[in-house]
Amino acid sequence: MDSKIIKNQKEKILVSACLLGVNCKYDGGNNYSKEIDEFLKDYEIIPICPEIMGGLPTPRVPSERLGDKVISKDGVDVTKQYLKGANECLFLAKKYDVKKALLKLKSPSCGLGKIYDGTFSRNLIEGNGVTADLFLKNGIEVIGM
Repeated sequence: MDSKIIKNQKEKILVSACLLGVNCKYDGGNNYSKEIDEFLKDYEIIPICPEIMGGLPTPRVPSERLGDKVISKDGVDVTKQYLKGANECLFLAKKYDVKKALLKLKSPSCGLGKIYDGTFSRNLIEGNGVTADLFLKNGIEVIGM
């Protein structure tokens, strides 16, 4: 194989689709910003949305992590969907040998370091979203934005 081809390959990164401008947030919006484009210019991007990959619709009732569970604001336990989405994202990471992910901060799926406390009062606590946790446990570097 030509060594130029190998040298010019970009590192792959999984990215929360909402950060790329995809309207997949719980409220049907997105979290796009130009600084994300700049950060990602040297990567091959693989968009993910764990909530959609877990079977949840857009828009959807907002959810927060409460211990090991994820509960929607109307009291529905959506943990199963969040776990399914996280595992689907991990499957993609393994399939494409991705070692890094750029995820949306504070999200019950993608949050890193701080997430909402499960009371829907906008209080933050130490913790990670379901997908971020799974990535970290599987050796995938997580960057939050």
